Amino acid sequence: MKRKKILLCLLILLVGCRKSSPEATQAEIDTPTPGLATPVVQTTQTPDVEKTAVDFLDNWKENDYQAMYAQLSPASQSQVSEEEFSRLYQDFAVELALESLDYTVLSSFIDPEQAQVAISITYNSRLIEAINRDIILMLTLSSGEWKVDWSKALIFPEIEGENQVQLTRIVPSRGNIYDREGSVIVAYAEAVSLGITPSQIKPKKEEKLLDELGRDLDIPPEVIYAMYEDFPPDVDWYIPLGALSMDTIESRLGILEGYTNTGLLLRTFDGRYYFSGGVAPQAVGYVRWIQEAEEDDYRILGYSRDEKVGGQGLEKWGEPYLSGDRGGVLYVVDGEGEILSQLARSEAAPPAEIYTTIDKEFQLEVQKALYGYNGAIVVMELDTGRVLAMASNPHFDPNAFNSYYYNSSLLLQEYYKSDQKSPFLNRATQGLYPLGSVFKIITLAAGLESGEFQAGDIYDCGYFFEELAGVVLTDWTYDHFLEDDETPPSGVLTLTEGLMRSCNPYFWHIGLDLYRKGLTDAISEMAKGFGLGSLTGIETLEEEAGFIPVPQSEIDATNLAIGQGDTLVTPLQVVQFMAAIGNGGTLYRPQFVESIRSSGGEEVFSFEPQTVGELPISSKNLNFIKNAMIQVVSNPRGTANHRIRGLQIPVAGKTGTAESGSGESHAWFAGYTNNQNENKPDIAVVVIAENAGEGSDVAAPIFRRVVELYFNQVLRYYPWEAEIGVWARPDTENGEE
Repeated sequence: MKRKKILLCLLILLVGCRKSSPEATQAEIDTPTPGLATPVVQTTQTPDVEKTAVDFLDNWKENDYQAMYAQLSPASQSQVSEEEFSRLYQDFAVELALESLDYTVLSSFIDPEQAQVAISITYNSRLIEAINRDIILMLTLSSGEWKVDWSKALIFPEIEGENQVQLTRIVPSRGNIYDREGSVIVAYAEAVSLGITPSQIKPKKEEKLLDELGRDLDIPPEVIYAMYEDFPPDVDWYIPLGALSMDTIESRLGILEGYTNTGLLLRTFDGRYYFSGGVAPQAVGYVRWIQEAEEDDYRILGYSRDEKVGGQGLEKWGEPYLSGDRGGVLYVVDGEGEILSQLARSEAAPPAEIYTTIDKEFQLEVQKALYGYNGAIVVMELDTGRVLAMASNPHFDPNAFNSYYYNSSLLLQEYYKSDQKSPFLNRATQGLYPLGSVFKIITLAAGLESGEFQAGDIYDCGYFFEELAGVVLTDWTYDHFLEDDETPPSGVLTLTEGLMRSCNPYFWHIGLDLYRKGLTDAISEMAKGFGLGSLTGIETLEEEAGFIPVPQSEIDATNLAIGQGDTLVTPLQVVQFMAAIGNGGTLYRPQFVESIRSSGGEEVFSFEPQTVGELPISSKNLNFIKNAMIQVVSNPRGTANHRIRGLQIPVAGKTGTAESGSGESHAWFAGYTNNQNENKPDIAVVVIAENAGEGSDVAAPIFRRVVELYFNQVLRYYPWEAEIGVWARPDTENGEE
């Protein structure tokens, strides 16, 4: 009897042990002990506590605070709301500049209703070395699931109670931006703002004041005078003129200060300085303050609240290089902000510096070449894709984003006025325009490659195009005839002469003929093969892809053939294919960065030409097109001959006048040089002047000026200039397309 009691007690103990052991399987519990009667026992398998801990930590790694909160015990949820819980974790991540989280489960202990899981956590900050901490995750069994008994110490042990961690950022100075030869474009500098109050200018000193300002600011005195000549003389208008670095103006400062009693206002400031009022400002960009709505996004990357970041162009793209590697000091502070202890410290590392592909002085002259017109100019080497200049008007001064600059608020007000035409838009890469008659190069290529048109074909180019049923289109020569300049129709033309004369009817005929023969997408596909309708891949700058339509009707086909209708391209795309024509057919990726160098001078990146494709035409047809483009400028009947005549540098090109849909047409000229000087690479140049009229009248003279500047030729006056940089009158001569 005594033995039976002992056996019964052992059985009870065994059953009890199996029920409480998390390692015991259901099969083991249900297996009867040999020789004994099988008791009837109700069992429930205990969930895996380590899996619960791992899920909680994985959710933390993924910043899924909602899922983490769902894992808290009812008691913990009653103590902290989901909003507060999420905020605590987010604030910790932001303060620590947390890049990632790693963990290791060390051990676990289970009581029937409670458990503990020991975990080692590694906090990987972007600013300091990784920090390791061990925490104990307390869990409670609730409704058959393990739930976390939460406290703030589970985020980081030292922040229990009112304590917090505080990471002081160590921020390096921002990296400089240079031109390809090392001439500084953007750097920290002390500078002086300049502006005038016309009503305070003494008449006897006015001419001398304007001469002095013109000399220092490199602005013709007549242009400065034109800024205020119509102002009421009795109103104290202030006109911001610009800024000069202290290094530039220091030797002249005494002279200028002598005019402060006659309308001139000088104010010093410092900060990130954009030399010459902005060298290619839309491409180089500017820096701006971090906005309140984006504070967390930047601070988790290691930034301070009061920092500036790149807002456009290279400044934005190059942020990882220009901002340097930040350091930091991690403290534990009490509820009053008093430091209790220092946990870690890492020093900042200097930033890299960016060297652009542009030549600073040439770039500034190209910017001046576009003075008076909204639009863009792009200059690119034929055989490399290196962008040598990129101008976009209207212009803006990136120094305006420096609040210490006296002229800042007035300039920003002007730039953001509703009637301003988007000065921050980089028209070279983001401006979308119909290409007009420059597109005829592509139509010609499609016609030749289709086999439907031959070099010897002729066409009678009259005033009217009557091949469309019920629609009569008129050539540009007819428009000039109506303007009483007695321009006759072009007459019978070969294909070469068709491009030379920019005969609209000839190209309408090509587009319509291809469409009617079932080659509906021949011109569209050729345009895409030339790189139109897609991104060039310049990468460092924001750009638009544009659009090349496939004709859906005969009128669509005629519109596309002369670059009208829904056709939209960027000047950068045009300069890319223009360079390809000039170099024999190779499309190069346009590039704006020459090199990126560490503070020690090591090259992080170095420019190398990158081929992205070949023009989809035979060498025979390409040479035919090149010859036709030469005729545009060299033949007395060529549409650009009267503007390019006398230029000492051999060039080829094409005029274009594109209907804008509002106001005057856009003026285009696209071409390349063929100087073949190994010490001075040949270039492709594209000019667009918005709502300026005809390409031959406006864009062709600007193209010529750019070529003259690049090859150091004597500058020829524009038809509208009284002297270089000074307009004689607001309108331009009439001329051919």
